[in-house]
Amino acid sequence: MKEKVLIFWFQRDLRIADNVGLALALAQGIPVYPVFIIDPTLVHEHECIEDRSIDYMHQALVHVNLNLKTYGSRLHGYIGKPLEVFQSLAEQFDIQGIYCNRDYEPAYYQRISILKDQLQGTGILLWDAKDQVIFEQHDILKKDGTPYSVYGAYARKWKEKLQTIQLEAQPAALTNFYQTEWQEFLSLRQLGYLKTDVEFAAYEWDEYQISQYGDLRDFPGKGATTRIGVALRFGTISIRQCVLKAINLSEVWLNELIWREFFKQILYHFPDVEHQPFKKRFETFPWRNNEEEFVCWCLGRTGIPMVDAGMRELNETGFMHNRVRMIVASFLCKHLLIDWRWGEAYFAAKLLDYDLSSNNGNWQWVAGTGCDAAPFFRIFNPLVQAKRFDPDAVYVRRWVPEWEQKDIKPIVDLQEASKRALSVYRQFRESF
Repeated sequence: MKEKVLIFWFQRDLRIADNVGLALALAQGIPVYPVFIIDPTLVHEHECIEDRSIDYMHQALVHVNLNLKTYGSRLHGYIGKPLEVFQSLAEQFDIQGIYCNRDYEPAYYQRISILKDQLQGTGILLWDAKDQVIFEQHDILKKDGTPYSVYGAYARKWKEKLQTIQLEAQPAALTNFYQTEWQEFLSLRQLGYLKTDVEFAAYEWDEYQISQYGDLRDFPGKGATTRIGVALRFGTISIRQCVLKAINLSEVWLNELIWREFFKQILYHFPDVEHQPFKKRFETFPWRNNEEEFVCWCLGRTGIPMVDAGMRELNETGFMHNRVRMIVASFLCKHLLIDWRWGEAYFAAKLLDYDLSSNNGNWQWVAGTGCDAAPFFRIFNPLVQAKRFDPDAVYVRRWVPEWEQKDIKPIVDLQEASKRALSVYRQFRESF
């Protein structure tokens, strides 16, 4: 007789503590068999993604595996399509069900729907739980049942609803893991997926930094942001922990966490935004799309110090300060009149903390094509921004050591490019 087990399928929730789906599985009183599945087709679909991102994910998985060792278990890694992996495991075990946590991207809903149908034919049920957000797409709606498309109204409703729930960590019966001899997690490097060395470290809270976030977050030279984006992307930290800290320490940081959920519900209710502007009329916007200027932007060779500093930081580290992200995005879309989708795709390939909904939402916000977007006449002047938020050029000097040389010529005249953008946007608006 085959041994009864429940399977917990790790995806973008690479932690044991405060993991809703895992806690639900462990509470059933049946040994829980932890798995992570590498689907080669999905990896190949995202070949543009930086190796450092996959490397970080791998080391987070190694960390999960070490934690499981404490409980007499381990993380079982498989390569293949999820259905094939689960069918293979069904030959070894009497699978009582599969638990996982929900993602909120269109591709996830399509894959999980198909997988649930396929598994039902084998008698195996799959349950996905809410874990990476406080409120899901149907939790925060207007009185008429439609989704919010303005952040301010959404945030007010979000905060009101927060007062009605008990926000706490999800305890888990950690003794219910499937007991097995521990082994090291399978090496993605040996499989050819890794080429870099990114050191994973469990996120450590700096409460003073969070408390100062509202005052210092806009100054890239101060290193005062929480850099928690990558931990949220891979689920190495719980959103509930973040919100609890924010409630006690920083309203401004809480608002940023709400922006994250706002963009997730936008992507769910309006999945076309993944490839199209939220404001449909912008599909015909007359972008210039100069390829040479785009390459200069990508390489940090525009001759505009703050823009070049941001792009060089991104290319070298996989991170860019949030204020600088807005500056470089505005420069691309407004001063160069290059389609926001070009910039969005470049960020997707380079950012270690890349998240589809936030990346898409923020790019469309800057370009003026998205929901609750910045008005067309809002154009960040990168020189003014540098003077205001990097007055001593600490950040610029770090990434653009040649910035004071007199022979550096910008690829565009900022004043003329700004006038051009205003003219193009205004004419486009008046054409409707």
